[in-house]
Parts: sequence; structure tokens; C-alpha cells
Amino acid sequence: MSVRAAWAEIDTGAIADNARTLAAVVAPAELCAVVKAYGYGHGPAPVAEAALRGGATWLAVALVEEGEALRRAGITAPILVLSEPRSSAMTAVVQADLRPALYTLAGVAAAAKVAEGLGSPLAVHVKVDTGMHRVGADPVAAVEVAEAVHHSVDLRLEGLWTHLAVADEPARAADTAGQLDRFAGVLAVLSERGIRPDVVHAANSAGAIAFPPARLDLVRCGIALYGLAPSLELSGAIDLRPALSLKSEVSFVKPLASGEAVSYGLRWWTNRDTVLATIPIGYADGVPRSYGSRGGEVLLDGRRCAVVGNVTMDQLLVDCGPGATVEAGDECVLIGRQGDDEVTAWEWATRMGTIAYEVVCGISARVPRIWV
Repeated sequence: MSVRAAWAEIDTGAIADNARTLAAVVAPAELCAVVKAYGYGHGPAPVAEAALRGGATWLAVALVEEGEALRRAGITAPILVLSEPRSSAMTAVVQADLRPALYTLAGVAAAAKVAEGLGSPLAVHVKVDTGMHRVGADPVAAVEVAEAVHHSVDLRLEGLWTHLAVADEPARAADTAGQLDRFAGVLAVLSERGIRPDVVHAANSAGAIAFPPARLDLVRCGIALYGLAPSLELSGAIDLRPALSLKSEVSFVKPLASGEAVSYGLRWWTNRDTVLATIPIGYADGVPRSYGSRGGEVLLDGRRCAVVGNVTMDQLLVDCGPGATVEAGDECVLIGRQGDDEVTAWEWATRMGTIAYEVVCGISARVPRIWV
């Protein structure tokens, strides 16, 4: 336990259970656990270990460095790097036994150069841009890239994949179907030329849950692995357990008379005598500065209490109400459950006009993680 009175508790049992649930839903497709961005704020190695324990057979990261960290932690499962590494990083890809995504001929050449003489071809996954237009080769270029991999003695076309842009919006199923049709077109052309990847994959969490045709050989689940729905529209579509709780403790309590203003800018005033509690966590920890003005609440003393005034860098203020018996050292739950109530990451997201992904990924590195 850190000396600091603010921490995130990560329930690795929940992650294992979520992996088990997802693996059962998508079978016979395999489950790839996406553990990029510090495991969506949950801690990559403990999350990866829990996900593999629950039935995941693959892992995915965004950065070569993330893959290297997993290898240093002793994890041996296949790891896919979701963006094409730059040429100077290809040696590290080989040394860490990672599967790079490729979508340019330059990337194919760089991967082949470092794989030369390894004794066995480097497994790679070619990414097709079927409509999201972030990274990936367009369908015509993807065939050319896949052919270049196929004809290289130093590379093996282990995977062909794409990424879905709106699978979390059920009303836009036609757009998702269109992406899958374009992906199938690439596969058909390659098949005509005698090329068949070992693994084809398209589904993210939303696609895996809500769009069965997208499951193919493998699904890449990120947000659902952590017990959060990919969108509010998909809340309750599958039984998941949130894995992260964000907690702190009351550090200071003070009575405040009616008509007093608080925090930077003095933009919130008491409208009656009340009790104010200081919580030692702030925007440097990932709590948005405007969380109080957006109606943000915490669980304290077994009930909801409003965050008031501007959240500061290291602290925030909570209006506990007249006659409150809150004391220094009392637990304050910012995300998670206390008693019969729960504040969720999606509640935060709704108040702030964002998504739950940003909430959990935004919890900063200076917040200690405790894996339970």
C-alpha cells in the first residue's frame, strides 16, 4: 500500500472472468486480449496474465515497447503490434518475438531485412483499411502487400486483419457489414492467387459482442476485457464485471457557512451551512478539472456527495451536507462501489462528454495500482 491516500484497485479475478465470458461467446474464434496503453490504465502484465488465465490465447499492444515490457515480465503468448513499427524498431520486434502489423511495402522490406537468416520466417499480420482510414493498406494495396509477404522467404503471412469503425453503434450495422464485405473481397482475391493467411480477424469488443459475422478466426477485445461496455448502446449486452475502482481518503474536514465560495476561481458557493471534505486526488491524477461543474459525484459515508468547485491539481472538494459526520481517513470512492451504490466509468464519461475508454486510460501513472 502506498503512503499516498489515493489508489486504483484492479480486480484481476474480474478480468479473468471477463476473458472467460468473452472466449465462450466468440468460440470457436480465439480471444486476443488488448493490453495497450498500460492495460487501459489497469496494468499490462497483471491484466495479460489474468486474461490468459481466463482463456485468451493472444495479446495485442500498440507499441513495440509495450510488447518488450510483457516479455520482460515473462509472458510468452503471441503478441501482435497493432501499428506498423518504423524501420528502426524492427530489430526490437524480432528480438522480443512480436508479430508486427504491416501495411506498406517499405514495412515489408524492413521486416524482411531484419528477419533474414533467423532460421524461420517472421510471422506478420497485414492490415487492410476497409473504411476507418486511420492506418492500413486500402484493399488494392493490401493485396500487393500480402503478396510481397507471401513471396518473401524471410516472412510468413500469419494474419490478415482490419478494424471496425462503428461496431459500437448497432444502428449502423450496414456500415460494419460494408467493411466486412470489403475485407472478404481482399481475402477472395488472395485466395484466387493461392494465398491464405493462417488467421483472419476483424472484431474489436463491439464487433465480438454485437456482430457475430465479424468474429472470424480471432477477436481483439480491449474495453470489454476490463468489464466496460464498448458503448452505452451495448450496456448489458453481455455480463461483464468492471475491474477498476478508483479510491481515496478524506484528508481534511471543515464546516463552512452559507454563502462561502470554494476552490480556484471561487465559482461555487454554499447555499446553506455545510461540511466540506478535502480529497487528495486531482486533475494530475486523471480527475477532470471541470468534473464538479459537470455534476460529478463520489461515494462517501455510504452515500453520494457532490464534487464542488474546480478540481485542483492534487485535491478536490466534496460537499458532504449539513451535519455530516465525515472524518479524516474515511474512504472516498470515485469509481467503483460503496455500499449499495456505484459510480461507473461510463457515468464519468457521460458527464464529461467522452467515453469510458478515456476515463480509465486517463488515470495517471502517479496513482498507485493495487492488484487484488
